[in-house]
Amino acid sequence: MTVAATESRDWDAIASALDGIEVLRDAVQVAKLSKDYYTYSPILQPLLADKVGDLVVRPANEAEVLKVAALCVQQRIPLTIRGAGTGNYGQCIPLQGGIILDMTKMQAIKWIKPGLVCVEPGAKLVAIDKQTREQGWEIRMAPSTYRTATIGGFIGGGSGGIGSITYGQLRDRGNLHAVRVVTMEDEPRVIELRGDDVQKVNHAYGTNGIITELEVPLGPAYAWAEVIVTFPDFMTAARFGQDLGDSVGIIKKLICICASPIANYFAALRNVIPTDSHCALLMIAESSLEPFAELVKEWGGSIVYQKSAQEASKGTAIYEYSWNHTTLHARSVDPTLTYLQTLFPPDKELKLLEHMYDHFGDEVMMHLEYFRVNGVVLPAALQIVRYSTPERLQEIIEYHENNGAFIANPHTYILEDGGMKMVDPVQLAFKQQVDPYGLLNPGKMKAWDQQ
Repeated sequence: MTVAATESRDWDAIASALDGIEVLRDAVQVAKLSKDYYTYSPILQPLLADKVGDLVVRPANEAEVLKVAALCVQQRIPLTIRGAGTGNYGQCIPLQGGIILDMTKMQAIKWIKPGLVCVEPGAKLVAIDKQTREQGWEIRMAPSTYRTATIGGFIGGGSGGIGSITYGQLRDRGNLHAVRVVTMEDEPRVIELRGDDVQKVNHAYGTNGIITELEVPLGPAYAWAEVIVTFPDFMTAARFGQDLGDSVGIIKKLICICASPIANYFAALRNVIPTDSHCALLMIAESSLEPFAELVKEWGGSIVYQKSAQEASKGTAIYEYSWNHTTLHARSVDPTLTYLQTLFPPDKELKLLEHMYDHFGDEVMMHLEYFRVNGVVLPAALQIVRYSTPERLQEIIEYHENNGAFIANPHTYILEDGGMKMVDPVQLAFKQQVDPYGLLNPGKMKAWDQQ
């Protein structure tokens, strides 16, 4: 199913119909708000470079969202929902023009209870934490774009991040309690999804509902120390990361392992990390630093950097060198670099990981993030790839898959072709119910287009 072309629409009349709601029509602003960080991928760059919306609408509340939805349904206008645009796969890029629904004005923190917060989708993660930490709680997990990302964008386009070593992924039961969703039916309405029903819209790229409110669980707020440890070889660093992840008595939030020469791309850390070092970037609860130091000693590591939580509150945070920020720093030095997302199977000896490290060498620089999958600590790799050709990139992907590693492909904007690898019948059925004309973020859900 496709949406009619937007070129012949009377955008002046459409803007007038939205009187009272903020509308942006400046071509430069609209183009900017039509993009995310898809440029990480040399495959996506030519596919998405010319894709822009026709105008941007910034609703201030749920009533305004309903008004926009009703107009889009009435005139069959494609609608693409946007948070802060910090995604990497083109999740919020409009493939068929139309209206960009920028949710960043809806940023209220409605209430905070022990272990739970209710927020609007445009609330920034850092702003949520600022308030919840006053009561001893914090967001369970966040992307490396924590300072700029919105909670709605994170739920719609993310999967996990800093904190996932303890709490797993967003899709794990209990990591999202409830959402309010505006539909795109002939008469748009608000639906509340609770419990397992939240999976209907969790990580769905905004293809099947407009999230206007979320209830998100919190974790205890700790004083997080920042630590960098170096090791004489990469596999020692990797096995230390696995051991730290499995050490349930040591409270941690981040275990990021970078093989040489990745740390050389971290300009602000060059005076801290010796050149060509294999290193671990870590967030450890201050109360766990003593047993943590014993683990470092056991693995022969050297602590080259340590900041208390108070010291770490100033300047660039260590998490801004982890997850996809690792790739960002590398690409700021060499924009020809790209990346992969790989999940290695459970194996405490990390044999497949070691094989891939030895096999590809410097062509696929190993960057690990440890997190929990079904309660088991595993290394996910966001390897930095020296890109040459599409064919070679595909060979690298296939070699991983043929040897038992799972690739969540970051070089596609199709929902099912990235990390899902399959049609989600629940999300498809919900789209059929609440977006019967296929107006929400068209072109991103393969299951819908292949009906």
